[in-house]
Parts: sequence; C-alpha cells; structure tokens
Amino acid sequence: MPITQDSAVTLAYKITDAATGKPLDAGTTSYLHGSYDNLFPKVEAALAGQDVGHRVELELSAADAFGARDEALVRTIPKAEFPPGVKVGGQLQGAGPDGPVAYHVVKIKGPVVHLDGNHPLAGHAIRFVATVKAVRAATAEEIAHRHVHGAHGHHH
Repeated sequence: MPITQDSAVTLAYKITDAATGKPLDAGTTSYLHGSYDNLFPKVEAALAGQDVGHRVELELSAADAFGARDEALVRTIPKAEFPPGVKVGGQLQGAGPDGPVAYHVVKIKGPVVHLDGNHPLAGHAIRFVATVKAVRAATAEEIAHRHVHGAHGHHH
C-alpha cells in the first residue's frame, strides 16, 4: 500500500547532526500522513507515494527541522519558585510568548534555575534517515485526533 493522505505510517529513523555526523536520536515512530504536522514537511513530501521498505535520506536546515533557537524561550526563575522534586534534565510547564511551553531545566546555580523552552535540537541542521516499516489506512478516530494511535503512535 503506497503512502497517501490519511495513511498511518511507521518509520525506523536515525537523526544525526548534519555538520558533524554525531548521532542525535534514533528509534521507531508512527505518524499520520497528510499535513497533520506529525513529521517534518520535507520528509513527509519525500515519503508520499512510497511503500514499505522505502528509504529516505534528507539533510534538513534548522528551519526545516526543529526550528531556529528562540532566545525569548530562555529564562531564569528564583529557586524559591521552583517545584520540589524537579531536577536538571526535567521539564516544567510554563507560559511562553505564544502560549504554554515545556521548559527544560538546564541548570540550577545558586538561587537561580535556568530554563530553556526550545527543543533540544533547535538551531541544528540535521540528516534524517528513515525506512518505511509499515503503512496502513488510518482509522476514523486517528484522523479525527490528527495522529496515529497504538504501538509507536500516541496513547490516550
């Protein structure tokens, strides 16, 4: 079955830094094909019409991948306002310039906690390599929810 609008697609992928080749992420994921913002648009375009076994390899600029870094999403808060139990590497939900943001706890230094709301790979050009592992028609519920459910998709 070729990948078309409203296909549930499972990919095995690997992401490396485009400049250095350093591995950044790898795994298996599923996405709903058809401009649902579940996958980088250039990767989705390269997969359109393809079938199980197809391999795609693309270099994506930061803008085409995880976006440019936004320094407005870097902030500090007093340690006294920091919730107990959250450590460096953890996340906090907070208000951002355009709505709620998941802030990563970057460091705790003295009385100040440093937070970053950027995706950890924001600002990086990447090489995205993936192989199509499965393709099926999405369910009506998946289309209504705008994402794949199940094994490598979203769980409610």
